[in-house]
Amino acid sequence: MRLMSRILCALSCLCIAPALWADTLLLDKVNGYTLDSTGRLQRFQALLVEDGKVLASGSRDAMKAKAADARVVDGAGHTLLPGLIDAHGHVMGLGVAKLQVDLVGTESLQAALARIRSAATAAPKGKEWMLGRGWNQVIWKLGRFPTAADMDKAVSDRPVWMERVDGHAGWANSAAITQAGIDRDTKDPTGGRIERDAQGNPTGVFIDSAMELISRRIPPMSDAQNRQALTAALDEMASVGLTGVHDAGIDNATFDLYRKFADDGKLSARIYAMIGGTGKDFDAISRNGPLLGYGHDMLTVRSVKLYADGALGSRGAAMLAPYSDDAKNSGLLFSTPEELGSMFDKALGKGYQVCIHAIGDKGNREALDVFAAAYRKDDGYRALRNRIEHAQVVALDDIPRFKELDLIASMQPTHATSDMNMAEDRVGTERIKGAYAWQRFLKQGTHVAGGSDFPVELSNPFLGLHAAVTRQDLLGKPPGGWHADQRMSRIEALRAFTLDAAYAAHQEKTLGTLEPGKWADFILVDQDYFEIEPLQIGRTQVLSTWVAGKQVYQRATSAGVP
Repeated sequence: MRLMSRILCALSCLCIAPALWADTLLLDKVNGYTLDSTGRLQRFQALLVEDGKVLASGSRDAMKAKAADARVVDGAGHTLLPGLIDAHGHVMGLGVAKLQVDLVGTESLQAALARIRSAATAAPKGKEWMLGRGWNQVIWKLGRFPTAADMDKAVSDRPVWMERVDGHAGWANSAAITQAGIDRDTKDPTGGRIERDAQGNPTGVFIDSAMELISRRIPPMSDAQNRQALTAALDEMASVGLTGVHDAGIDNATFDLYRKFADDGKLSARIYAMIGGTGKDFDAISRNGPLLGYGHDMLTVRSVKLYADGALGSRGAAMLAPYSDDAKNSGLLFSTPEELGSMFDKALGKGYQVCIHAIGDKGNREALDVFAAAYRKDDGYRALRNRIEHAQVVALDDIPRFKELDLIASMQPTHATSDMNMAEDRVGTERIKGAYAWQRFLKQGTHVAGGSDFPVELSNPFLGLHAAVTRQDLLGKPPGGWHADQRMSRIEALRAFTLDAAYAAHQEKTLGTLEPGKWADFILVDQDYFEIEPLQIGRTQVLSTWVAGKQVYQRATSAGVP
């Protein structure tokens, strides 16, 4: 009878049976940690799993007594943590990046051009477009954006398009600009800017919505390429200990792909997807309302991703006053408050959580104002646990409004350590007090959901935990940490990537901790997160990753490790 119940459950969820173990599993000899539902740290020596969910945890003897016939996996004394959840990533972006030119980490313009030139040489003949991402002119210390003329030195016989590391600017060569039909008479679109020379000619960089002038000319990926990209992304996430991700902006085709992977038992991480905007993709995906817990909670679609402004690195983030290092520029708002309010009304009215990208203090204020206006129409919208994604530079007077409006601050710790080489130059010594201000939010009781924004940053969540705890790079710079008063404790950081990330997705009753009745999503790692030196946190290696009690990753070099 019990077996038949499991079979019927699997069929009803349209997920193939191997997604769950059909036996009882005992993870023995582990150095186990989990938070409980109140956020208190708990320790255990063994974890008991049944039907993919946590049955109990505690001492070895107690767990053995509970399940004498369990299949035993020897944890070999390794540290076991709840599976980590990235509350803001781009799953397909991560996978696609692995199929394109990778400029992340290039330390100079010449190094980037060399990498592009090498990729062009290796590309098959007849390949029309070369695509990639990851450049950062701040690291290159150019003092300017790169140009099409720069790119032409590497590749001039085919169109080339390279997105900036933050995804809010793109760099084209002359062939791409010509193919897109862009010249000095092309107007800047709303929410975007074409970088121009003194004569008004496009120089090769397109910011925010202006990127679409180029990207819409790029041929779409094939179905096979999309499947390859998703598989690559899932493999990458499993290898770094991510058992869940909040995917910040999907279209209808991606939704269909995720659902097919869930049906086939191929999703190795739980995806909480945000629909990109309230246009035709929202209309298609939301036809039957929010999708909750599809395929044993592997896929949920109950939120919408909107944008207030651009990014700090490209000076597209909307600021209340001009940039400290560019007195003629205050960034870009993507929509008027009225336009944004209409999008809010549509999404909230259909029961979808709104997650709005806001980086500059003006962008955040606009988001806060529009949420306040929406709640005046219907205070019930608060219950949707709406979010501001990034909340990166917020006016000090606006931070308490997050609590007043019951908003979640979805923040990415590695943005602070990546941006500390330029952020204060951009906004000055006063505005920086409200930037990357994790403790200001935590102390007022705001839930902070931790993420990375991959592939803008690396997907490894231990880099996020490291940045949250130290506010230093991996070399320990700057000494003592950058604006160290805002760093998190180790428990606060872990909570941001587990319990509070689950809360931000309405999933704290099933995910985020290893309490009885929750899904057995966990990882085994090579060092004790709570005992090692803080600067070692980012060097943590994942030995194995488990979702619903099923192993989805094992490190190749970890002989004898489960």
